[in-house]
This record gives sequence, structure tokens and C-alpha cells, in this order.
Amino acid sequence: MLPIHTILHPTDFSEHSGHALRFAAGLARDYGARMVVLHAAEVPPVSYFEGVIVSDPEAPIRAARQRLEQLDVPHAGVPVERRFEVGDPTETILRTAADIRADLIVMATHGRTGIERFLMGSVAERVVRRAPCPVLTLTAPYAAAEEPAAALAAAVC
Repeated sequence: MLPIHTILHPTDFSEHSGHALRFAAGLARDYGARMVVLHAAEVPPVSYFEGVIVSDPEAPIRAARQRLEQLDVPHAGVPVERRFEVGDPTETILRTAADIRADLIVMATHGRTGIERFLMGSVAERVVRRAPCPVLTLTAPYAAAEEPAAALAAAVC
């Protein structure tokens, strides 16, 4: 069985990420692992329209940082570290996974297909291809929320 001591959960605060967060927290609880919750914020482009400058271009960054700090992580007793980084999400996730020596990355995928996937890309897909550790991707909530997450993961694997 794979020893899991550190789980990295990248979040974009979406509903899909919320499901993955619950699953990651359950795994951390079942394995006695610590969990690192990461949000990688992209710097919003500053646009100049008819000479008007955005009054506070840092506001979205502050809002995302505050949202990360307020994120409710289930399963009390699971050691959680929160990290906030500014930069490309894929590169930030990969760098953080290597820095913390993650044993597992648990992240959501939005399940885009076709032209939408081609145009928007997939952070999850790029992470899976280049990650220094196994990656568990989830597209929807798992059905048996009451079962231990380790048992569900074993059933999936």
C-alpha cells in the first residue's frame, strides 16, 4: 500500500474542488496524514480602457487569499496548512508538490471536453502528466460519503 504522509489539495474554490477537498480531508484523516491546501491565483491582467485604470488591481488577490483562510476543511484533527501563491496554477501546483514532498495530490477536474477543453486547457491534465507523485482526480462527489475515504480510494484503485 502507498504510504501517505502529505496530501496536496489544490483548490479553485469551485463546487468540484469542494468535493475533492472533502475526499482529501477524509484520506488525511484515515492515513493520519497532513494536508496542504493550495490556491494558485493568476495575476489578473490590468487593462486600460479610454485612460481608466483599475482602482485596485490587488483586490482579487486579497479576496482569494481571504477565501483560502476562511475555507472550511472537514474532519477536525487533520493537520492543515494553507498556502497561497500567485502564478500559473499548473506550475505552482507542481512546484509546491515537489517542495512539500507530497505523497499524493487530490484535485478536482471540471470534465470539460471537445472545443471547451481545447480552448481552456486542463490544469488537472497537465498536473497528472508532470506530477512528482500520484494524482487522484475527482469529477463529481463520491457516492458513499460515510465510508472511510481510504476504503473508497482502494476501491477506485
